[in-house]
Amino acid sequence: MNLLDKDAGEILAAMRFGDVTCEEVMAATLARIEAVNGSVNAIVSLRDPEVLMEEARAADAMPPKGLLHGLPFAVKDLARLAGVLCSQGSPLFARNVPEQDETMVARLRAAGAIFLGKTNVPEFGLGSHSYNPIFGVTRNPYDTRSAAGGSSGGAAAALATGMVALADGSDMMGSLRNPAAFCNVYGFRPSWGVVPREPGGETFLQQLSTLGPMARCPADLGLLMSVIAGPNALVPHNATAQDWTVTAPASLEGVRIGWLADWGGAYPVEPGILDLCGAANASLSDLGAEVIDVSPPFEAEALWESWTILRQWAIAAEHGADYDDPEHRSLLKPEAIWEIEQGLALSSRDVSRAGAIRARWFETLSALLEELDALALPSSQVWPFPAEWDWPKTINGTQMDTYHRWMEVVVPVSLAGVPCISVPVGFGDNGLPMGMQLMTRKGRDQELLNWAQCYHNASRWPDKKP
Repeated sequence: MNLLDKDAGEILAAMRFGDVTCEEVMAATLARIEAVNGSVNAIVSLRDPEVLMEEARAADAMPPKGLLHGLPFAVKDLARLAGVLCSQGSPLFARNVPEQDETMVARLRAAGAIFLGKTNVPEFGLGSHSYNPIFGVTRNPYDTRSAAGGSSGGAAAALATGMVALADGSDMMGSLRNPAAFCNVYGFRPSWGVVPREPGGETFLQQLSTLGPMARCPADLGLLMSVIAGPNALVPHNATAQDWTVTAPASLEGVRIGWLADWGGAYPVEPGILDLCGAANASLSDLGAEVIDVSPPFEAEALWESWTILRQWAIAAEHGADYDDPEHRSLLKPEAIWEIEQGLALSSRDVSRAGAIRARWFETLSALLEELDALALPSSQVWPFPAEWDWPKTINGTQMDTYHRWMEVVVPVSLAGVPCISVPVGFGDNGLPMGMQLMTRKGRDQELLNWAQCYHNASRWPDKKP
């Protein structure tokens, strides 16, 4: 196996023990980027290769700086990386070069990562298809005619092609899980608050999105969590520090998993997806888990109502000033304008009602996860779709009434803020990948990663390369 296709832990160990130098890893990485990035457009704002090689040689000349010492890393283009364009996929920020790292990036830098540049996103991270007017569309490594998902689509495609071994992402509405499913890698949305939000005006109000890791195995997810997780005294709602060492159990004996399928028919799902997830559930059963069919525990339309209100409220708060400026508004994509206008029209009663539904759902889910260890759902309702589309307009003849209704299956997790991992489940007859969500009770993050690593050791789906 080529060095760049190995797990991040293996690459770091090889550098630590002198089997390969940081310079050699960087040279191989730049060669891989040159060879494949043109076809998938995953990495953007690539830094000067000569500077990157100098930084790699400097890393070789010093004692190990941290857990990621010498590892090439590309940051999602919603995060601030000092000296590198942070476009957020929007013309409004086409010249935005931050002077300072944000907290998560600073933690990566302190751990010794060498920053290649950025990974591509949709505008402001809205929608699960990574295209924007600054850098264009990110394509699926398994079929470059297809989408890679989003909003962490660039990260997922870079992982699948071996241009990076680890990647950061963020997830409001499946942005770590959907692209992981589309690109045959793992995406982990941790319990809300485990990876602290950036200090700022939204830290008290916005409790929908979180940062998290993506990787080609769950153990590497834990590796990156050990760097980016942990309290930040400058923000509220921190979770306590915890151990992120991932250890696969010998079996999943005693683990009880509830299979929610298509939520009793509430979520239209394209043919073949539930079958693949069913095969993954059979694999979990072979490992000793008990997989049980579970009826929908909550009304799907109520979850959607709560979600859309709270999401629109949050987006209007964050981007309302750009909407108020006619010049800025003209540069926003239609989906962003729609979200903001919907949010500005909300009343305090609307938001209160949405919060009450959310509270009832969390209580219901928490009670269910006292009886079961985990719940499972598909990571996506559709296969990777043509890259030229804005978004899927129908599923099995059912019209999608918004630009993100086709992603509704991720809402139960996002609304509750519980930990969830998207695990690869193989390939359809179309040759395209798919994934399945496994969620558990808030605070059981490490256990979930351990179970996923047991599954990974038996399945090894990410070893299947384009």
